[in-house]
Formats: sequence, C-alpha cells, structure tokens
Amino acid sequence: MLKNSHSKVDVSRIIEMAWEDRTPFEAIEQLYGLDESSVIKLMRRELKPGSFRLWRKRVNGRVTKHQKLRHPDVSRGFCPTQYKQK
Repeated sequence: MLKNSHSKVDVSRIIEMAWEDRTPFEAIEQLYGLDESSVIKLMRRELKPGSFRLWRKRVNGRVTKHQKLRHPDVSRGFCPTQYKQK
C-alpha cells in the first residue's frame, strides 16, 4: 500500500534514484518532497528486508548521496550515458 500521495510510478522512480550512487537525497527531496529519513522509511517499506539492508550498507557514508559533502567538481546527479536515447 502506498502512503503519502505518490503513485506507483513515483515510488519506483524514488527507489531507482535512491539506489543511484550519484543522485543526492536533496534531488529526491526537490522532486518528490521526501527528505532523507522519509526516503529511508519508503525504502524500508517497499524493499525486501535483505534488499533494504544491502541498500543501507551501500549508501551509509557515501558522500555523493549528500549535496553538501560532494566534491565541487561533481555538479550533476547522473552520468551522461545514464538515460538512453530512443
């Protein structure tokens, strides 16, 4: 069951963004209104327990997930080849 006002498509995109190494939590907050703690709650609710633990281990301490901790040379949240052209 989806809480808040996010559609299944939105939840899927939030999960995808949360897994991406270079997408900061601030980008998710700007697009979907979910701060880091809300993203964690969503991930806990939507992922299987093992997948959630793997994700938390992966993002814990990852500086690219926080805009303020990023190196100044990292100015975008995605790789240029990430989104395929049709």
